[in-house]
Amino acid sequence: MKYVVALIAALVLNACANLLMKAGMTTIEKSGGVLRDGISAGVKTVLTSPILVIGLSCFAINAVLYMYALQSKSLKISLAYPIMVGGGYALIALVARIHPALNERLSWGQVGGVALVLIGIVLIATQSGTAGAQT
Repeated sequence: MKYVVALIAALVLNACANLLMKAGMTTIEKSGGVLRDGISAGVKTVLTSPILVIGLSCFAINAVLYMYALQSKSLKISLAYPIMVGGGYALIALVARIHPALNERLSWGQVGGVALVLIGIVLIATQSGTAGAQT
C-alpha cells in the first residue's frame, strides 16, 4: 500500500511540475525565451524564477517517490508506468482546462481521448494480476 501511495504522490508531483513549468515559461517566453542569451543565461533565468524552481523541485521529489514505488516487488513497471503517464496526462488536461492562467480548451474528441486513457489504465490495473496466471 505504501508503494501505491508513493506512486500516486509521484504522479501528482509530476503533473504539478509540468503545470508550474508551463506557467513559469509563459512569462519567460514573453521576454524572448529561456535560451535567448545562451545556455548559462538560461540556467540563471530558470534558477531565479521561483515558479520554475518549485516545478523542478516537484520533478526531483517525483523521481525519488517513483523510484521508491518501483522497488516494490508487487508493483510491476507495466502497471506503474501507465498509471504515472496516463494519470498525469488526465490530471494535467483537467487542470489546464480549469485553471484561469492556462485556460486551455478541450474538444469533445480530446475529452473522449482522456476518458479512453483512464479506461485503459483501469483495464491495465484490473488485468495485471490475471496475465501472470495465464502464462
